[in-house]
Amino acid sequence: MRILSLSSWFPYPPDNGARIRLRHLLAALGAVHAVDLLCFFHGQEERVAPEVLPPGIVLLGALPAPTDWRRLSLGGLLSPYPRAVADQFVPEMANRLADALSPARYDLVLAFEIGPGVTTAPYLLEVRGARRVVEDLEISMIRAKARTARSPLARLRYGLTWQKQRRYTRELLREVDGCTVTSEPERRAVLDVAPDGKPVAVVPNGVDLEQYRGDFGPVEPDALVFPGALTYEANFEAMRFFLGEVFPRIRRARSQATLYITGRTDGVDLSCLPLGDGVVLTGYLPDVRPRVARSAVCIAPLTLGGGTRIKILEAMALGTPVVATSKGAEGLDVTPGRDLLIADGPEAFAAAVVRVLETPELRASLSAAGRRLVAERYDWRTIGQQLNAFLEQIYHQDTNLHR
Repeated sequence: MRILSLSSWFPYPPDNGARIRLRHLLAALGAVHAVDLLCFFHGQEERVAPEVLPPGIVLLGALPAPTDWRRLSLGGLLSPYPRAVADQFVPEMANRLADALSPARYDLVLAFEIGPGVTTAPYLLEVRGARRVVEDLEISMIRAKARTARSPLARLRYGLTWQKQRRYTRELLREVDGCTVTSEPERRAVLDVAPDGKPVAVVPNGVDLEQYRGDFGPVEPDALVFPGALTYEANFEAMRFFLGEVFPRIRRARSQATLYITGRTDGVDLSCLPLGDGVVLTGYLPDVRPRVARSAVCIAPLTLGGGTRIKILEAMALGTPVVATSKGAEGLDVTPGRDLLIADGPEAFAAAVVRVLETPELRASLSAAGRRLVAERYDWRTIGQQLNAFLEQIYHQDTNLHR
């Protein structure tokens, strides 16, 4: 097939979940099909270059992503659609898309939905004469916020946003030919909103196993790691919960316990977090593997969010045991107690972490099981084949193309 991909990210460097997923899926597509790319980029002008793309990917154009996507506007408030759709439609991107479609015959246009406040899915509505697929549609996070908001203002805000998201999802899936999600819970959420929509396939996140083999140094007995940037709301809320309610309990049992929080903190109000003894903010690490591999436990105390957790899969691939909340492990095909430990609530989570720190046999068994799970189910090569198979199915389905 000849495929045109639209993305809210440029897939380099692969230093966050969005770019990692995008890069590996583009590589899988480029190995089989002729793939062109139109994308946004986020403050990385010097790194946007065709030569860093996976083989088989041709860069048609890259535009700076809107920098004020968090702003409040009357138009966004009154619109029946989410702000990312109402406020962030970029006419120049639509023009670039029209130029690409004018001389070229594409069999399929794939819109990668991933991105902070910027979506490429609405541009699919400009496409005629080709199959249209949304990649990585996610709605469960905003649905969870609407259901769990505590204050009346928050309930009103997130409730309104959720209603807009529902409308947008229903209308979008009536127009396109199919979509992918990263987990079975996300698939159920989408089908609940649009039960009569188009095919929805689970294409999970994964790991490049070759990058996680080798010796990254000895394990530090009381080291914990949370490999997630605090600029992402779900990560920040996870650390608010863990540092406030869980970590003090761990320190009472293991006074030398140290938590390493990796990733950027630019623009984050750290005064809201109880940072104290035993907490180290590493900042952005060009290579996070040694820090994760040398940690005795990787924690995933998430309380909101969707998708499948690339950081958990990376820790497993490195042989680092994982302790997660139910939300943190949501979407992963795991067996609790064998592949990782799952604990909800401050006391249970702290007890699970201490148990791993104090039981070498448990740590060894979790390490081995995690490595095995990732190798069997979460190799990017296998996942890329799943995406290719779904797109082939969409392309050959017996329906009329949009014209």
